[in-house]
Amino acid sequence: MSRHQAFYAGKRTLVTGGLGFIGSNLAMRLLEFGAHVVIVDSLIPETGGNTFNIETIQDHPRLSVRTVDVRDVLAMERLVRDQAVIFNLAGQVSHIDSMQDPFNDLEINCRSQLALLEACRRNAPETKVIFASTRQIYGRVPEEQLPVDERQPPNPVDVNGINKLAGERYHVLYNNVYGIRTSVMRLTNTYGPRMLVKNNRQTALGWLIRQALDGEQIDIFGDGSQLRDFTYVDDVVEAFLAAGASEAANGQVFNIGAIEPISLGELAELLIELAGTGSFRLLPFPAERKAIDIGSIYVDDRKLRRVLKWQPRIDLREGLIRTISFYRAHRARYWAAPAPGK
Repeated sequence: MSRHQAFYAGKRTLVTGGLGFIGSNLAMRLLEFGAHVVIVDSLIPETGGNTFNIETIQDHPRLSVRTVDVRDVLAMERLVRDQAVIFNLAGQVSHIDSMQDPFNDLEINCRSQLALLEACRRNAPETKVIFASTRQIYGRVPEEQLPVDERQPPNPVDVNGINKLAGERYHVLYNNVYGIRTSVMRLTNTYGPRMLVKNNRQTALGWLIRQALDGEQIDIFGDGSQLRDFTYVDDVVEAFLAAGASEAANGQVFNIGAIEPISLGELAELLIELAGTGSFRLLPFPAERKAIDIGSIYVDDRKLRRVLKWQPRIDLREGLIRTISFYRAHRARYWAAPAPGK
């Protein structure tokens, strides 16, 4: 049981993007801890919002679900009032989409974040805001500088990374200037039950899991030696809960890492072994992906471990076993419906 349960018992909390992958898992844990939870999600098509993600808690007496876009300033001004902790997970997370539609990414990952913070400043100055960012803001890092820690100068390679960095800076600014307590959590590759797997626009591992379970051939671009770290969603949720419960996290930026990095080639082999189906091959990068590829990247999360006494507990093999089992049980709820006539 989490050491933070007593802190959240009876607290009013709000989770933006709460019908998505991490948000829904976080909402479930908050309810277990006795919190009152408001989920806000726009349910925009092709994003990770899925009402089945909260199927086990949808009738919970301490849960309220609002279909609201975080860009709706008036609605958000009402919703933030009296919230003790706001977990701000709403965002556009596709790197490819950010390059194809940069203004939409700007609207969601910059303007909306600023609007939420302004709503808190005017209507909920005592609230605490935990912002979900990404290690993508580091961009390409020389291998001799890995693992990368929070002191690494940002160098985003795509529109999404630039806008997420701006979102980070807004949150830290409002902490430092206006006293709105905020923390920034830089996520690496989060995986687990309730990921979007109907397309490959959000999480690469989710799409690979789907391909393996469908017995398809997985394409790994490059030579397969690129290193990544993968964090199971329960460990990520624990990090967010720790930040929300700790005053030591105010105004701080934290990497959330994993137990150890793994190459993409080894990841594909492990996934195929556990699924019992599928295969993989190595391919040259397509031009649009090569332009924003970052090579090997994995993070140093010693600051999070030191300040918030957090550490990842679920290793990759165990996490993948749990994830594969979930999608086998609920395949129909997560696989995209076939196109008409197929």
